[in-house]
Parts: sequence; C-alpha cells; structure tokens
Amino acid sequence: MAYHELRWPLLLSIAAAVATIAVKTTAYVLTGSVGLFSDALESGVNLLAALAATFSLWYASKPSDPSHPYGHEKIEFFSSGLEGALVFVAGGATTYFAIERILVPVPILQLGLGMILGLVASVVNFAVAMVLLRVGKRFDSIILEADGQHLMTDVLTTLAVVGGLGLVHLTGWSILDSLVALAVGLYILWTGFCLVARSFDGLMDRALPDADCERLRRTVRESLPSGTDFHHLRTRRAGRRRFADFHLLVDGAVSVRSAHDLAHRIEAKMIEAMPDLEVTIHVEPIDERSSWESQQLERLGEVPVPAELPQASGE
Repeated sequence: MAYHELRWPLLLSIAAAVATIAVKTTAYVLTGSVGLFSDALESGVNLLAALAATFSLWYASKPSDPSHPYGHEKIEFFSSGLEGALVFVAGGATTYFAIERILVPVPILQLGLGMILGLVASVVNFAVAMVLLRVGKRFDSIILEADGQHLMTDVLTTLAVVGGLGLVHLTGWSILDSLVALAVGLYILWTGFCLVARSFDGLMDRALPDADCERLRRTVRESLPSGTDFHHLRTRRAGRRRFADFHLLVDGAVSVRSAHDLAHRIEAKMIEAMPDLEVTIHVEPIDERSSWESQQLERLGEVPVPAELPQASGE
C-alpha cells in the first residue's frame, strides 16, 4: 500500500478537525446553540477518528509476515468500524442534548456570528472531505473513504445547524435550533450505523460485489480450454486487496506440469482483470465424483454434481 501517498490526506484531516473544533466551540460558547454544540462534538469525533485512521493506515501498510500471512489490511475495517461507533456515540449525545433543550429552552445569542463561524467550519471540512474521497477512490482505501464520508456528513449537519439558526433569527423561535439539532442527531446515528455495518461485512469476509464475482467467473470461463471446468469460487476483501480461490477441474490424466501451467495462465488473466487480486487455485480431476463436493457447492449456490461426470480422455 502507498502509505506515504495516503498519509498526507489524513494529516490534513487531523489539522482540519483541530481547526473546526476551535471554531465550533467558540461559536457554541458565544451563542449557546445546542446545534453548534452537537456540531463541535462531531468535530471531536472527527479528530479521534482521523488519529485512529492514521495509525490503522500505517499498520495496514506493513508487509505480510509469518504471524499475518494474509497481510494486515483488515485493520482498515476495524478503523472504519471504530469511526462508525464514535459517530454513533456523537449522534446519541446530540439527540439527548437536543431533547433536553426542547424540554428546557435556552435563549440563543449572537446568531449572526454563530452562523458565520459555522459556515467557515463547513468550507474547511468540505475541502478536506473532497481530498479524502478523491484520494480514497484512487487508491481504493476504505480508511480514506470512511473519513471523507464522515467529514461530508459533518458538512451537511453544519449547514443544517446554520439553517436552523437562520430560522431562529427570522422567527425568534429558539426551539427550532433544538429541533434541527434533533434531526441532525438522528442523521448522525444513521451514518454511524452504516459505517459499522460496512466494517462488519469486511471483518466477516463478505463476498465481493456480484458484478466483481461475475467478472472473475467470466475471465475464468474465457481462459478454460475444452474439457476443463471450474467451481467453488470464493471471494473476500481485506482493505484494498481482494482474494479469490476456486477449484480448477481438469482431465485426471493430464500431467501436474500441464495443470500447473494452465492454473498460472488463468491466474494471470484474473489479476489482469482485477488488480490487487490474490488467487489460489486447487486442481482436481474432473472425472472423479469426489471432486464435486455436493454440500460445499450447495452452500455457495452452485450445481453440486452433474448428471453425468465428464470422462477422462487422456493427454
């Protein structure tokens, strides 16, 4: 993984979080707005998440070793899940304080200054979020994408808070600030839940998207010579790396060398179709019933055993 190319956007995110915490906290102290308080709380979460993401990125960049033969990239899902949990906590706290202010209203002061400071924080977060999302998409990094999505959520919530302050300024109804903060809190809760769910899928080795799996199947089918077949394709993802393994069914009479050469050609085609893919191919005789493991194939939604097994034709 290009650690040095991915680290600088996270350092930028840390700097932005520190700056927006200062701006939003100042705005809250001056106005007493619960909306701005919730916004400052979310920026605190941004800072913790960016620090955790920076560590996770460094750890994920470490090469494979005897203790971690598949690499260290799965920590990216842990980092994304941690960020989602922190976002969820921030959303819960925002919702709680919003309800409290609805029950016990507090007057809001210096609305104009609070709105200006909120907009300044939004501009900073929007610029950093665009950088994170662009670099994250380029390098297929779930860490940068999660942090960028979180910052973009922060932008939207800040704009909602500023809009709420504008309504308070126009109507004089302080409760509108609390109602907007309540809506923002619920939105933050949903964002945190989505981040945690995505990370859970990664940690549980969820299969690659259907389109990716079909691309791999098509690549294998196009690479197979006559008299061969394949089944038991399994896929998963760890960070930006993808893994696939399947059973290559060949004539039981062919030599090990021939089967090995065929497997290497197919592997090269698959990696060409999907870079950062690691492929494991298990060679089996196509004419043996034991090669068609019915229970395992049924669990993967594949045809367990053909009506008639292919016959070996020799080399």
